[in-house]
Amino acid sequence: TKSNAGALRAAQSVTQRLEDYWLGLRLQDMDIPAIHLVRANHVDDSSLLMTEAVDNYLRIKGNDDRIFVRTAQRNGHYVAKLLGNRPITSYSTSEAAQFRDWCLDKGMNINSVKRVFASVRSIINLNIREYGLDGSNAFSGTYMPDRHDAPKRKPIPNEILKVIQKRCQSTDDEARWLIGLISDTGMRLSEAAGLSRDDVCLNAEVPYVDIKPHPWRRLKTQGSNRKVPLVGCALWAAQRAYTASDSAFLFPRYCDEKECHSNSASAALNKWLKHVAGPEYVIHSFRHSMRDRLRAVNCPSDMIDQIGGWSSGKIGEGYGDGYSIEMSVRCLLQIKCN
Repeated sequence: TKSNAGALRAAQSVTQRLEDYWLGLRLQDMDIPAIHLVRANHVDDSSLLMTEAVDNYLRIKGNDDRIFVRTAQRNGHYVAKLLGNRPITSYSTSEAAQFRDWCLDKGMNINSVKRVFASVRSIINLNIREYGLDGSNAFSGTYMPDRHDAPKRKPIPNEILKVIQKRCQSTDDEARWLIGLISDTGMRLSEAAGLSRDDVCLNAEVPYVDIKPHPWRRLKTQGSNRKVPLVGCALWAAQRAYTASDSAFLFPRYCDEKECHSNSASAALNKWLKHVAGPEYVIHSFRHSMRDRLRAVNCPSDMIDQIGGWSSGKIGEGYGDGYSIEMSVRCLLQIKCN
């Protein structure tokens, strides 16, 4: 590590582990009076190594979403790789700090490190509660430096948005249909790429897409389940994709019965978008733009949240049926570029 503090913590951690090891060897040779009276039916947390805790976590959670599974497995592997595949309550707070520094040294921004720690904390906490283990979670309360290295997504200005949409219509292929659909709906990439043809209602009085969970693609939050009107470039893209698809999926190139391949789609689409719009813009920038565009026409904030599937955190968020499609489309018609 390049950090003096990190190196010191690493040295202290190694020293402590060596002392524990030698203490264990000495205890093996000691004649401890009445040792046979010690209860032997306690939970031995040595049976719960980090990798085993990950397996337990996934089994108990019962979430078969591939991204969820891969994330938990990857983060558990990170801990086991750096600190050793050990009993989950044997890690120290200094080792957790060492793990934080290791993540930062790998080039993760602070928000990514926080997500890794949240995942590891959840894995360990669930196992401690589920199996009644003694000990604490060393990854709880680890200090996170106040760094501002997380990339801030810039909204796409309207003049650049018009260029993007025109390029989508002139290229007129599946990748551009996907971008066009997102550009005038503000959908998340996984939401759009994971649509089935049945989710697209083009013959309704107000055409719309029905965003709902599928076995191949879960939704981020409960509020993500929604119906979004189709206008402008999004309507054109949905019509083109619907007509061209000969499968059950709106974008068969990016989705199948097993999973939605939004990660691979993201790399290819972002590369094209950066070439057309500039290096500072990515697919997720369309969501930031959508909020700004709707604010500009005085769209109510809770309607903006409903259109984009954002959680407002307000007490009344779960009450009522929300805005109708007919009401939402009025605001969307005011912001379409072409």
